[in-house]
Amino acid sequence: MWGFQPYDPGSNPGDRIFLSMIRILLRYFFYFNMRQTTKTIGVERMEILMKNAISNSRKFPNLSQRQAYLAKKISTRYRIAMPYEMKMNFCKKCKNFIVPGITSRIRIGRSSLKSIRITCSYCNHTYRKVIAQ
Repeated sequence: MWGFQPYDPGSNPGDRIFLSMIRILLRYFFYFNMRQTTKTIGVERMEILMKNAISNSRKFPNLSQRQAYLAKKISTRYRIAMPYEMKMNFCKKCKNFIVPGITSRIRIGRSSLKSIRITCSYCNHTYRKVIAQ
């Protein structure tokens, strides 16, 4: 009537391209921001579960196995690298949760190469960790 038309963002092709680029940028921003928070929450949860698994290993071995399994599952589900301190509590062969002194045997190597021998009590697999040369 007066020659004035309300602004329609889809009427101009340049506006459509601009708005789609903004949508894409916002989507990536929120995706990476959310991914970072899920990673930090996952690492915290893994630390809590492993600490509880170690403390429960003597009285409740089944519960400690389950807690360690859940920590490992969190690391694979959210693609978080499990820290070395947690990773060394799993047997390399049978993948069970082993606690030093309770479900595994630890010996010092008697050769010129200083190492620690860890024997899993579930599968009797022995592997070495080199200390110094």
